[in-house]
Amino acid sequence: MRFFLTFIIIFIFNQFMISQNRMPVLDTLIDYWHLQAAKANFDGYFNITSDNFVFLGTAPGERWNKKEFMNFSKPYFDKGKAWDFTSKNRNWIFSDDKEIAWFDEDLDTWMNTCRGSGICIKNNGQWKLSYYNLTVLIENEKIDAFIQLRKN
Repeated sequence: MRFFLTFIIIFIFNQFMISQNRMPVLDTLIDYWHLQAAKANFDGYFNITSDNFVFLGTAPGERWNKKEFMNFSKPYFDKGKAWDFTSKNRNWIFSDDKEIAWFDEDLDTWMNTCRGSGICIKNNGQWKLSYYNLTVLIENEKIDAFIQLRKN
């Protein structure tokens, strides 16, 4: 009976969290992923990603598959200093079967405030990060100056 009651409580809590567009397991996963970069833990960082992981960076040509992103990132991790992104706010959306989760997050970074968005996919009961897009934010009233800067 105790097991059944515990199961019901966990199930209700989980449904509540999903209905609130929050998911502690996935929040923990993405927080851990960011932490592994800050700690320069190469294996910890990439073990969270799927085999077909794609990373979009902030520069126009930065679209990497997992192997390419690992090759790009390795020198930073080897120096003991990769990047340190801290999520200030994260929102989740789930597929009907709860096997795919999309998120967006506001980040504190060395580039000031950025936004990340990603997709996590559950496969054989395990969540993996399959896609991440990092974006530098710019206010609308500053866009003209930004366009001119990019032309130089």
